[in-house]
Amino acid sequence: MSRHLDSAAPPASGGKRRAQPPRKHTIWKVLGSTLLALVLLTGLGTVYLYRHLNGNLTVLDVNGDILGDRPDKLAVEGPHEPLNILVMGDDTRDCAGCKIDNEAGAGGSDTTILLHLSADRKHAYGVSIPRDSIVDRPECKGKDGEVIPAADDQMWNAAYSVGGPACTIAQLEHLTGIRVDHFVVVDFASFKSMVDAIGGVEVCIPQTWDDRAHGIYLPAGTRRISGDQALKYVRIRHGIGDGSDIGRVKRQQAFIGSMAAQVLSSNTLANPVKIVKFLDAATKGLSIDKGMGNLKKMAEIAYGFKDIGLDKIQFITIPWEYDPENPNRVVWLPEAKRVWNRLRLDKPLTKHLTEGAIDASSVPGAKSSQGDKAKDGGTSSDTPSETPSSSPSKGVDGESPSTPQDEQQKAALEQAGLCA
Repeated sequence: MSRHLDSAAPPASGGKRRAQPPRKHTIWKVLGSTLLALVLLTGLGTVYLYRHLNGNLTVLDVNGDILGDRPDKLAVEGPHEPLNILVMGDDTRDCAGCKIDNEAGAGGSDTTILLHLSADRKHAYGVSIPRDSIVDRPECKGKDGEVIPAADDQMWNAAYSVGGPACTIAQLEHLTGIRVDHFVVVDFASFKSMVDAIGGVEVCIPQTWDDRAHGIYLPAGTRRISGDQALKYVRIRHGIGDGSDIGRVKRQQAFIGSMAAQVLSSNTLANPVKIVKFLDAATKGLSIDKGMGNLKKMAEIAYGFKDIGLDKIQFITIPWEYDPENPNRVVWLPEAKRVWNRLRLDKPLTKHLTEGAIDASSVPGAKSSQGDKAKDGGTSSDTPSETPSSSPSKGVDGESPSTPQDEQQKAALEQAGLCA
């Protein structure tokens, strides 16, 4: 690696000590520094750990399975090239505690997020695509290697079911004109283990969520939940918010932001055991493309994003409306084309296009992590005995949210069953 972190120079003799600039905690900085340490250190234990973590990864080469011409990567101004990483959740339920919603066995991918990182490394957008989106799927290779013909009016997540990551990548590129640089697939078991490894993740819900028929009980307020509860929280729709898949998408976005904040908290960064457990859990359940390939390559990518702060990571859902022909499905609004075009050209999304966005600095746990005030109150249980750690009528640390889009943000959070 040609880039490195220089230690701060000592103050000049006799002069005043200059205040250190505030430390910017970003998910990319912690991933970069942690993984680079594993790569660069040469101690026997570290080498063994690096090999162990590297061996956990599942590397997939899907380039030969993406049929037809792929979009060209446009040249844009900036010190780097923009990166588009497609994140998919594998809903396979063949793991302990993963049979939620009374479903079991092999699933599909109900979670799809395109993560766009700008060429100037000043912004990152996570664009969620509802699984119930009705789209035209291009032809692609099935899991058995046979070509599956193109089909119109298909649910978005059907592509993953029939052809895995390659078919989903082909579908996104066909519909958006955006070239996917890398992809990541995360499974249920890994998700649970990552949450447990960092001691749980803070969530906030405005009303008690009592759905013990599906094994979940969360009293109103802000609290930290463990892996099993966390998986139910981001997956189940019954009894929380408006019960829609769109609300669930928003809840997943907020949870990812809270999880990032917890990873970046001093309680995690100062604890090597937690860091190693987190990386071990993450790598065990990750399937990545050949371009990312190993921890060293992942670290090189991560290190380039070190200056993107949590407040510059915004999550949106692609603009949508209910399908006039089927209220159980959604179709994309004309504004969706504007989102994809701006990302393709590496342009910042406008205020209008980010209405209702969730940024990673405003979710539960973000302020406490940045201020080194993360709570150690333990994890939530499935019983009604848990006491809320803060009033549900207030935001993080008892403060009301304050953004230029308060009303849109409040509506989006309430729709998802989140504290506004």
